[in-house]
Amino acid sequence: MNLVARCDAVLRDAAAQGRVPGVVAMAAGPEGMLYQGAAGLRDTVAALPMQPDTVFRIASLTKAVTSVAALQLVERGALSLDAPLAGLLPEMADLQVLEGFGADGTPRLRPPARPVTLRHLLTHTAGFGYDMWNPEILRYQEVTDHPSTRTARRAALLAPLLFDPGERWNYSIATDWAGVAVEAASGLGLEDYVQRHILGPLGMRDSGFLLPPERQARLAALHRRHEAGGWSIQPPPTSPPPEFHRGGGAMYATAPDYLAFLRMLLAGGEWGGARILSPTSMALVSHNQIGDRPVTPMRSAMPALTCDVDLFPGTPLRWSLAFLVNEADVPGRRRAGSFGWAGLTNCYGWVDPSRQLAAILMMQFHPFADPAALAVLEGFERALYAGA
Repeated sequence: MNLVARCDAVLRDAAAQGRVPGVVAMAAGPEGMLYQGAAGLRDTVAALPMQPDTVFRIASLTKAVTSVAALQLVERGALSLDAPLAGLLPEMADLQVLEGFGADGTPRLRPPARPVTLRHLLTHTAGFGYDMWNPEILRYQEVTDHPSTRTARRAALLAPLLFDPGERWNYSIATDWAGVAVEAASGLGLEDYVQRHILGPLGMRDSGFLLPPERQARLAALHRRHEAGGWSIQPPPTSPPPEFHRGGGAMYATAPDYLAFLRMLLAGGEWGGARILSPTSMALVSHNQIGDRPVTPMRSAMPALTCDVDLFPGTPLRWSLAFLVNEADVPGRRRAGSFGWAGLTNCYGWVDPSRQLAAILMMQFHPFADPAALAVLEGFERALYAGA
């Protein structure tokens, strides 16, 4: 069985057996496309088929785009990786570290030992967290009525830190702050900035923080898996318009678009005649930038939204200024030195410099890191790497 047949079988079987509603997957090397395929439904109620140009909510795959935007501004001298960000974003001076709760439930807060920098934000070592993976943040939100960043309210950014900046790695809302820094340093809204400097030059015409009517018609429904089996469709949110574009997780994209972004990274920061990142910045997004601090499993505090997250158990993992980096081969799958990440709606993408491969797998359902979703990811990877 050749590569295309192997990959087709993985996608087709997963959709036919009801393990996922639908899926799109693509992979490319330096010379061109290696695989593209789609299976299943993008809307299980309307019975609309999944197609290569289906639009997805890519959730935290947004982070890499925002990180690249920030590094472009570092290259231009408009941002610094290591200067305190409170000079650019004064509200950062008000951040506090959460040390627990008093007997009456009042949060115990203290000033951080050092200021937050852009390097802290992009490496997820700033001290922030996510409510969906941290019960302390959930408790803080309940006690203080503090909004989640999923509301896209600006006040949500002022959540407390869980530890002093630079102390350890913890996946977090930090990239939302990085997006705000991009806006402040560039004088542009985040949508305008990424369209001008990343999406437009790469020909990513179906991507962005906004969803015009033409793309809305191709948007995959967001499904939820029932414990008893089967799927329901989550209704669109009825919240007020966002107060800021969440650089950590609010973009839309198609698989071909995001693959173009990954191919740019595979090619060293330049694609289609457009130089997006310098070689210096490419080293920062493709290699470990947190030293010996480990990337640790993320334990779910919201099971309906996400499962526990440990994508490659037993594999040493680190973080660059944009991606998860695996420091050893994942047997039968991506090689050591690969970098990539995922999105809460079960979208997964990676670049493997050793194998000269970029790949994207997109689904649209909760919970994240669902065992069936991870099985499709593993099956797709193994189909790509078989015989390599």
